[in-house]
Amino acid sequence: MSEIDVRIADWQRDNAELRRIRETVFIAEQSVPPELEWDSDDADAVHFLAFEDGYAIGTARLLGDGHIGRVSVLRDWRGMNVGEALMRAVIAEAERRGLEEQRLSAQVHATAFYERLGFHVISEEFLEAGIPHVDMLRKSQ
Repeated sequence: MSEIDVRIADWQRDNAELRRIRETVFIAEQSVPPELEWDSDDADAVHFLAFEDGYAIGTARLLGDGHIGRVSVLRDWRGMNVGEALMRAVIAEAERRGLEEQRLSAQVHATAFYERLGFHVISEEFLEAGIPHVDMLRKSQ
């Protein structure tokens, strides 16, 4: 595998790539209804794209309040540290913006992944789009 590059994306210019990844992961694979996947936060969020050899393979977004979401990696690249590279870029940008706390709603199966990045569970389990989630929080050092 080549090196993974992560960059801040532009919602307008990179829309096709952002949508391709999120539609594949959330709508096609996880059966999230499209009306739940696309929301008004996308227009104002800071979006991130992960690339391998110029091909977009993962995405995430950061909201102005420090909430991280829509973290997704295409199936063929899972388990190759793409998610970690994405999350480290998002956390670094959040801290650069002075957001000392980062929050996310994690799918329960991914809790250990986020814990390795410094997040801890702050809620009981709940269903979002029919998928078990927990809220998690990370405080900058």
